[in-house]
Amino acid sequence: MRSKLLSIVAGLGLALAGLQSAQAQAQPIKFALCYDLSKSYGFVTPQIAQAVNDYAKILNQKGGIEGHPIEILVQDQGNEPQRGIECYEKMKREGAITFDFLSTPVSRAVLPRAMADSNVMVQSFVGRGDAIDGDVFKWIFPVGPTYWGQMANDIHYIKTKANGNLKGVKIAFLYPDYPFGQEPIGVLKTLAAKEGFDLQLIPNPMPGNDQSAAWTQIRRINPDWVVSWNLASMHVVAAREMKRNGIPIDKYIAVNWLNEVDIANIGAESAKGLKRGTNVIGGQSHPLIQQIIKDLYEKGKGSGDRKHLSDIYYNTGLAMYASVFEGARLAIKQNGWPITPDKMKRGMESLKNFDAEGLIAPVTVTAKDHGGGGKTRIDMWDGTKWVPQTDWFSAYDDVIQEIVKKESSEFAKNKQ
Repeated sequence: MRSKLLSIVAGLGLALAGLQSAQAQAQPIKFALCYDLSKSYGFVTPQIAQAVNDYAKILNQKGGIEGHPIEILVQDQGNEPQRGIECYEKMKREGAITFDFLSTPVSRAVLPRAMADSNVMVQSFVGRGDAIDGDVFKWIFPVGPTYWGQMANDIHYIKTKANGNLKGVKIAFLYPDYPFGQEPIGVLKTLAAKEGFDLQLIPNPMPGNDQSAAWTQIRRINPDWVVSWNLASMHVVAAREMKRNGIPIDKYIAVNWLNEVDIANIGAESAKGLKRGTNVIGGQSHPLIQQIIKDLYEKGKGSGDRKHLSDIYYNTGLAMYASVFEGARLAIKQNGWPITPDKMKRGMESLKNFDAEGLIAPVTVTAKDHGGGGKTRIDMWDGTKWVPQTDWFSAYDDVIQEIVKKESSEFAKNKQ
C-alpha cells in the first residue's frame, strides 16, 4: 500500500513538474512601446509599431523566442515627458522586459528612472548621444547610430566629396529648434574646429511649416551643403523653399527621418539628387518583409495598412526590434528562463556583428559600447528609388568617443 501511495505521489509530482514546465513555456515576453502616436511623431510611430507587431506575429508563428510568445504593449504618450513616465510605470507593473519611447524629450525624462530601477531601456535613433557609454548608462541601449554618430558620418561623406579637405567648405545645419534638432550641434562644432569648415547654424522654430526666413538666410550664405534635421512634412517645405531660392536639392542631406511619403509629396522627379543618412535598407526585397507579406498580409492578418510596407519607417521598426528580439533570444539561450532585466541586459551585450540578414548596418554591442558601432550609409534618390552612395561606415570615432566620455562623466558626476 505504501509503495502504491509513493508511486501515486511520484506520478503526481511528475505531472505537476510537467504542468509547471508547460506553463513556463507559455509565459510571454513583454516589450513596451510608449510612443507618441498622436502629436509630434505621429508621422513615424504607427509604422514602427505596426512593424514590431508584424515581426512578433511572425516569430510567434514559429514558437516565439526560445518557446515563449512575444507580447507587444503599446500606449500613446503624446510626446509629453510626464505621460511617458506614467506609461513607463504602468508597463513596469505589467511586466515589460524592455521599454521604448522613440522620443528624445521623453527618453531623457524616463532615463533616470529606468537606470534607478535597473530596467532595460531601448533608445534607438533618439535620446542622449552619450548613452552608448555602457560603463555609465548600464541599462540604456541606443543600438544603431546616435544623432552624434550620424552627423559625424554625414560630415565624413561631405569630406570625401571635397577630395579629403574640408577647409573653406561651407556647411549649413538646418534644424528644428528643440532638443531633437539641437542634439548634433556639439559634434558639429567640434568637427568644424577640427576640419576647418565654415559652419552656419540655422535654427527653425517648430512646427517647421514656415521656413522662408531660414532659407533666405541659407541663400545668402550660399553653402556647399545643407545638412537637415527636418522631420516629415518639414522636408517638403524645405524642398519648396530650395526651389524658390534657386538652391539645388542635391546639396541637401537629410537625417534618417525622411521617407517615401515625403518623396511623393516633394515629387519623385523634383527630389532627384536628394540624400539621406540611414542604417536601414529600404524596399521590400528583404526575406523578412517577403515572409510578412506572404504569411500575414496576403492572409489578412497584418497589423496595419499594407501600404506602409513600402516605407523606410516600417523597415526601421523591423530593424530596431531585430536587435531587441535577438537580445532576448540570447538572454534566454545563455542564462535560461525566467528572463530578467539583468539577463536581458547581458543578452543585448552579446550581439556580435548582427545585421538581421542584411536589414541593418552590422552592430556589435558590448558592456562598454551600447551603440553597436554607429554605422550608417548615404543613400540618394535617383528619381525612382534610393541608391546607396557609400558602404556602411562610421567616421570620427575618436571624436565621438571623446565627446561621449565628457558628457557621460558629467552625467555620472551630477547623479552622485
